[in-house]
Amino acid sequence: MIEERRTPAQAWREMARGNERFVAGAPSHPRQDVERREQLASRQAPHAALFGCSDSRLAAEIIFDKGLGDLFVVRNAGQIISDSVLGSLEYAVAVLNVPLIVVLGHDECGAVSAAIESQQPDSVPLPPHIFGLIQKIIPAVKRVQAGIPADVEPDSSEVGREHLRDTVAELLETSELISDAIAAGTLAIVGANYRLLEGTAVPDIVVGEI
Repeated sequence: MIEERRTPAQAWREMARGNERFVAGAPSHPRQDVERREQLASRQAPHAALFGCSDSRLAAEIIFDKGLGDLFVVRNAGQIISDSVLGSLEYAVAVLNVPLIVVLGHDECGAVSAAIESQQPDSVPLPPHIFGLIQKIIPAVKRVQAGIPADVEPDSSEVGREHLRDTVAELLETSELISDAIAAGTLAIVGANYRLLEGTAVPDIVVGEI
């Protein structure tokens, strides 16, 4: 039987506990058996939606110790908001009734590094689709640059944090459906930064009640 709907607070608490198990090296690998597969054959009721970077080191179900059908996952390089991302997340909220969206950034992000490099005087032109992808990271680069000497390269972790906040803000600004669900108390968003070495997902911005 598929579980009942969680509150935003319950959903985040389970995500956090799963990440703690992963960090400790003691994952439970829940809901990955034949019975679970059979339960999900005709329907799904994920605990949360996760929008994150496509980086191969950010395997969402592993990081949060989740199983089949637990997470509705949307990923692209640099976690860049697009029409397809918005449509996918709105589907998760309106149709699948997820109570939580986790927006997951991380350190050592290649898209962030590319955005920083693109602003250097001697930067090599990027392929057009990559350049188009990183355009939404450049405002974060420029804000960080404004606070440091001109000859110092921005810290990629700081740019990544700024971009994460921009991503959450854009999600709220461009999706009335998601903003309305947060106002109604049925949805929350957690913007978190994943630390590759430690394995921890650290909340940076929270919208809604968790």
